[in-house]
Amino acid sequence: MDDESRQRFFKNKRQEGEGLGFSTECVHGGEEESREHASVEYPIYQTATYYFDNTQDLWDYYHKKSSRLSEYGRYGNPTIKVLEKKLALLEGAEEALVFPSGMAAFTTALLFVCQTGDHIILTNDGYRGIHKFCDKYLARFGITHEYVPFELGEIEKKIKPTTRLLFSEFPSNPRLRVLPLREVAMLCRQKQVFFFLDATFATPYNCSPLKYGVDLVLHSLTKYLGGHNDLLGGALLGKKELLEQLRLFQGLLGSILEPHTAYLLLRSLKSFALRMKTINESAEKIAIFLANHPKIERVWYPRLPSHPDYLVAKEYLKGGGGIVSFEVKGSLDEATRLVDNLYIPRIAASLGGTESLVHVVTAMSYHDLSPEQRKAMGVADNMVRLAVGLEDSEDLIRDLSQALEKV
Repeated sequence: MDDESRQRFFKNKRQEGEGLGFSTECVHGGEEESREHASVEYPIYQTATYYFDNTQDLWDYYHKKSSRLSEYGRYGNPTIKVLEKKLALLEGAEEALVFPSGMAAFTTALLFVCQTGDHIILTNDGYRGIHKFCDKYLARFGITHEYVPFELGEIEKKIKPTTRLLFSEFPSNPRLRVLPLREVAMLCRQKQVFFFLDATFATPYNCSPLKYGVDLVLHSLTKYLGGHNDLLGGALLGKKELLEQLRLFQGLLGSILEPHTAYLLLRSLKSFALRMKTINESAEKIAIFLANHPKIERVWYPRLPSHPDYLVAKEYLKGGGGIVSFEVKGSLDEATRLVDNLYIPRIAASLGGTESLVHVVTAMSYHDLSPEQRKAMGVADNMVRLAVGLEDSEDLIRDLSQALEKV
């Protein structure tokens, strides 16, 4: 099949009602165009700048009479562009924009959307890095913020005339709390509040938040989309008009993903659907095992009926994802003993890779807070977070079982 016919096939399929399957888009999405030397994989364009044949070509580019991608690497790269097209297809977004980390994506979006005098709301269970940024630095920009529980009524109470943005995670870190997206998006529209959602834990495999009215979705590409614990990256996804403005802002900030990382992400996305299917199934089995173990006090996993947001998760999530947070009966000592006696998961931050990772939540993310401060934030000293990888679930369960015997 020649390249032109193949491109037409993919375009027509996407315009049809059913379109292409998720795994097919993981492999081929954004990569239909022909390339030099007929390489199967999309190449890395390792260039900082681009040349013009003459000055008129340069004028044509600036007056949008040219199909050129960019004149300088900070404003565009072919490898990165293909990655963004693929991510947009998987998320069901009009446009995607990639960054060197999830935090870079978050701070860029926040500083673009908000200005001096604005008030923002964040749900109270979430990534500590984001909370630290807001607590330490927002005031210098004249932006105020508050934390709220995962309840629609509580969110509505906190909205003021100056409230510009609501930020939440879906599900949240580490307790996997889940907001009813449709209802929250409707409230935000009524109150003219920008709804910004970190869907890293859900991934595009388990949910497409934009279709429920979310304004902007964030992913840490470091996690499931990268999937191999070997890169850092972030992405923002949403409507084309908004993302085009964000792209100009990103170029001026200089928060640019480099092309070799984009290539690694394109490689990783080929197997994304297969990895997520396995991780969903394994994590749910492990969550059920832990929920029935006599030495476990509580399990936080959205697909368990005991989770406070179980019905919401059942409506919005195709799978529960790869994080299982649980509280060991006892104290910090018992949680530490369990983690230290595991053979397969390594003690480390992050998640979503091929290797399972584990840590005591207090020790990894909240070590700089007092027990009283942690308690006020709802962080239990006996909580463990397990990021399930691609090992056999039976092996992970056996490992957890032997470690629990030593608690």
